[in-house]
Amino acid sequence: MSGTQRPWRRLAAGAAAAVCLALGLGAGAGQPAAAAESCAGDVESDFNGDGLRDMVIADPQATVEGMAKAGQVHVVLGGGKGSVQVHQSMPNVSDGAEPGDQFGFSLAVYDANLDGCSDLAVGIPYEDVGTVADAGLVHLIFGSTLGIGQGTPDRGFRHGGALAETSEPEDWVGYAVAATRSATGVPYLVIGAPGEDISGKTDSGLVSAVYGTDFRATSFDQDSPGVWEDREAYDQFGSAIVANNNHFVVGVPGESVDTDQSAGVVMAFRTSINTDGIPAPSFGMGQLRAAGSEKSAETGDRYGTSMALIPASSTLGEYLLAVGVPGEDLADVVDAGAVQTYRLSPTGDVAELNWIDQNAADVEGEAEPGDFFGQAMAGMALRLAVGVPGEESSEEHIDKGGVHFFPLGGAPGAGDAWIEPGAGIPSTPASRQLAGISLGVSNTTLLVGMPYGPEGGHAVYGYSKGDSSPVGGIRTWKPGQDGIPLGDGAFGAVVR
Repeated sequence: MSGTQRPWRRLAAGAAAAVCLALGLGAGAGQPAAAAESCAGDVESDFNGDGLRDMVIADPQATVEGMAKAGQVHVVLGGGKGSVQVHQSMPNVSDGAEPGDQFGFSLAVYDANLDGCSDLAVGIPYEDVGTVADAGLVHLIFGSTLGIGQGTPDRGFRHGGALAETSEPEDWVGYAVAATRSATGVPYLVIGAPGEDISGKTDSGLVSAVYGTDFRATSFDQDSPGVWEDREAYDQFGSAIVANNNHFVVGVPGESVDTDQSAGVVMAFRTSINTDGIPAPSFGMGQLRAAGSEKSAETGDRYGTSMALIPASSTLGEYLLAVGVPGEDLADVVDAGAVQTYRLSPTGDVAELNWIDQNAADVEGEAEPGDFFGQAMAGMALRLAVGVPGEESSEEHIDKGGVHFFPLGGAPGAGDAWIEPGAGIPSTPASRQLAGISLGVSNTTLLVGMPYGPEGGHAVYGYSKGDSSPVGGIRTWKPGQDGIPLGDGAFGAVVR
């Protein structure tokens, strides 16, 4: 693999081109008045502490104060209280907006200082650190009863600063972020830097954990003690991260398996620090972990490009782990894509469940070249939403995309459902929409971002959690509504 390639950006040629075409304007807005004297606490994504869930919609290609693709994040306040635009040129956020930063490329929400208000970690992998291009940065922006970014000044996490490593070009700190609270209640933020070069191994990747209310940090890679597999060039360790209160799982889609380049693996760690000073390694696996599996690792599969962790049993503490394999070739169908699901116990035991692809028995549709089934995923109750951004239902709408829903119990074809622009997604069908490229989930709603395609069609759609065929009762957020200013670059590229 060439040292100049960035394979984790790979999509179908048309899809990749479409991502680059989105241009627009992002505007700022003032903060609302305080809603309460203290934060309500125990409410998901509640940045102003009023006890209502807020919505987070990133537009990493937004223009901010004339800076193209500087990026901003829209926080839509619960209860119809309007929206707040968060970016690097607002008070209490350090640095300043610069062209191409892509503030909001990744997002994580958690209560970092345990004050009852949610806080927002924003990944900015293309931030220049001094003269070091695309070294990357993560801003932790605090919520308060005055509003997000209006109380405690933000904290920044970058190599050479709060994170120990030296900043280098194209480290891409913040390419992926995930957050949780450990089993003992400790706030926990995990930061991926898949472009980190270590010991001359280009893009081998590095992950950092920031934990506790005093924001201690530790960094580790595949050559750290007890970590599965060895560090190699182009592994891109840290390209994707998901977390629960027992584990976080790191995607390593560039990992070579035997002679198969970019076959991909995933590695799990506990949300506790061991005697080596890093999160305790739990397990690692690729497509051949389960004995007797017929699915083998192949060059370009990119297993671990996306993942989802879905609670399966509140009494047993079990989770369902889904791993996306968007580069999977099915027979002679190149890059059709697939998903593998597992059951994950609190102790780290893993049991293989289902292999899911569009050629499986009774599954709607069929696998086609360049579908990239599994490029993005989100879980809701015991259902899995799988993004298929390269899907096209006719030659008229190339890379229109769509979202496939599957039950996480039983056969994949037992109750699956499909939505796409014009059929379940209330957006006019067009080419290069890449529906399914952006998925998120709250405690009540599956979120489908539509950041690409015709500018007037950029929106986020919310579906009731658990719906097997979510085609009614859809909630819509888009520029010009809910206090969100008009104009955007890629509104909905990340949703939480």
